[in-house]
Amino acid sequence: MAPPLQGITVLELGTMYAAPTAGRMLRDFGARVVKVEDPRVGDYARHWTPQHEGLSIGFARLNAGKESVGIDLRRSEGRDLVRRLAARVDVVIESFRPGRMEEWGLGYDVLSAENPGLVLTRVSGFGQTGPYRERPGFGTVAETASGYAFVNGWPEGPPTSPPFGFADSIAGLAAAFGTTTSLLRRTATGRGDVVDVALYEPLMFIMGDVILNYSATGYVQQRVGNGSGSASPRGIYQASDGHWLAIAASNQSIAMRLFDAMDHPEFREDPRFATNQARLEHNDELQQIVTAWVAARPRAEVLADLDAHEVVAAPVNDAADIVVDPHFRERTLVELAGTVLGPALVPGPVLHLDSYAGPVYDGVPEIGEHTAPVLGELLGISGQELAALDQAEVVGSNPAHAA
Repeated sequence: MAPPLQGITVLELGTMYAAPTAGRMLRDFGARVVKVEDPRVGDYARHWTPQHEGLSIGFARLNAGKESVGIDLRRSEGRDLVRRLAARVDVVIESFRPGRMEEWGLGYDVLSAENPGLVLTRVSGFGQTGPYRERPGFGTVAETASGYAFVNGWPEGPPTSPPFGFADSIAGLAAAFGTTTSLLRRTATGRGDVVDVALYEPLMFIMGDVILNYSATGYVQQRVGNGSGSASPRGIYQASDGHWLAIAASNQSIAMRLFDAMDHPEFREDPRFATNQARLEHNDELQQIVTAWVAARPRAEVLADLDAHEVVAAPVNDAADIVVDPHFRERTLVELAGTVLGPALVPGPVLHLDSYAGPVYDGVPEIGEHTAPVLGELLGISGQELAALDQAEVVGSNPAHAA
């Protein structure tokens, strides 16, 4: 069947990570995504490392299948082109500092006057409202401001942020959800909306229990390493072959089955381990026992025993483990073709629909590769007009694709 967002056109003004993640989510389910880039340097994400033969791995993952139009938004003529494009699309995604779009004459009041059904999705560090609205923000700031970094890590170590775009990715997912929610509402009302996503807010939602607990009890959650602080045993353990695995005995029945798998059925009645509260009070002792049990055998054997006893456990995968895993290859990983990377594997859509098989990931656009066809199709700009705009450095088009 047709993709659920077929017929939806998105104008992506966002750069770097979070906003392009939202664009990719929408593209994954059938939307056409036209990405506006600086005609000379493009999205700064094109310069991220790691790179392979001049192509950024991160940029390729988020922008495969999009169309690139080179427009200089620092020029009034360029902003006029964007305003005209916004009148012809369903969604605009932007990630400028709050107030910048209004300074450029591209605020929602202007855009919706010409296109009442437009959904404007805005991603910024701290949102469009509030005392911090004008502050710049990247993912690291969101991970610290949200409270996440404070509880992540070991008690004796510093607060820790992850080495990848964690907050940005979650914000991108939230932005895509907000966009589709507004599109659904538009079918009933005919009116668009403004979706306002702050980088820190979706991550702060995930931290909700920690915040509610303090509000109710005054307790400030501390770093507990690989434990949860609320269930035992839970953690990451190293097997005899050097590989790691995770065990989550997060409820009573799983803990009891774990004791059976470990050949310690007597722990079921042991006052130190019989209840979760007792296990938490003797967590260090129990963790030493589980650690020694795992360390005595190779990971595959340990996991086989745990699986046979229906204990929640899994290997700690690295990228090499993931790409050969039969479950992930069947369900999750898709091929990114048509680039210097490939064929290579990349995680596909974040969810599955029975009615839709999913997108094809083929090719990463060059800067301005689609300038001529997009401006010609959506705005009726002729080749002669395009050449004049190109000469004036308002737009940039890739010569190999200008015909």
